[in-house]
Amino acid sequence: MSTFDVAVIGGGAAGLSAALVLTRARRQVVVIDGGRPRNAPAAHMQGFLGSDGLPPAALLAAGRAEVAGYGGRLVDGEVVDLRADRAEGTHARPGFTIGLADGSTLQARRVLVTTGLRDDVPDIPGVRERWGRDLLHCPYCHGYEVRDQPLGVLGGGPGALAHAHLVRQWSDDVVYFADGRTLTADERQQLVARAVGIVDAPVTRLVVDDDRLTGVEVATGQVVPRAAVFVRPRFAPNDTLLTGLGCATRPDGWVVTDATGRTSVAGVWAAGNAVNPRAQVVTAAGEGSAAAIAVNNDLVDEDVLVAVANFRLGLPLPGRRPYSLT
Repeated sequence: MSTFDVAVIGGGAAGLSAALVLTRARRQVVVIDGGRPRNAPAAHMQGFLGSDGLPPAALLAAGRAEVAGYGGRLVDGEVVDLRADRAEGTHARPGFTIGLADGSTLQARRVLVTTGLRDDVPDIPGVRERWGRDLLHCPYCHGYEVRDQPLGVLGGGPGALAHAHLVRQWSDDVVYFADGRTLTADERQQLVARAVGIVDAPVTRLVVDDDRLTGVEVATGQVVPRAAVFVRPRFAPNDTLLTGLGCATRPDGWVVTDATGRTSVAGVWAAGNAVNPRAQVVTAAGEGSAAAIAVNNDLVDEDVLVAVANFRLGLPLPGRRPYSLT
């Protein structure tokens, strides 16, 4: 069974950024990834300084090559079991056993979970097929690319109205599809005041011609021409590994972490969309880097304790003998 200093579960921006920092810190690191990145449908990645417009797959390929170049191990696979090893004694230290879908197991002193989230989108014909192409969720990620075009915003979910006002920043031609939900007088007035169109009827499907979204059909049979449509999905974290370990959660169900990504379970960190639904690619990469530094510092603290304990037992010192003037 292979043993590592750190197992990073999830090979997106957060996980690879963390692995890069840790391998450069000369830690033994394994990155385990199932190969299903959230932004796979997107053709380009925007707003990442120095990488604006780069395809997401290209960023991940470059990151994997960098991590491997520093000696990190990359494993393509699905983690199906994550268990904290039973610790005993006064100076017990955290450790973990990771089980993969192919039956293999790994061990690690520390674990960083960066498994991302799932976007739960409305069950409307055409939505999943166009997801990440011209059915979009993040104006900051995609708004500039569809600027000044006829845009739509699908309503009905939490925050949808605020999304419509946000999308208005990128185009003068925005239509809010209430999808059968009754707007209050104040909500309607706000939309009208900002010249946002309103369609009250339920949405029946997205209209696609020649592999391009061309409009939104509503229950009346009317098709409203649109070049792109935004929707605010419900975010569902891929956090079963964390909750299975007993990591504390907030009232909204998301796992609690501190500023470095440390969870309530000793030896376990998390970063990116698995614990932060608002993290964009650049944010996730930064969170991964911060978590990696915290993990390495924690390992150094443990290394000191182990070294002192071994020294007191009279065991041989590791590496070169320490320099001394005497």
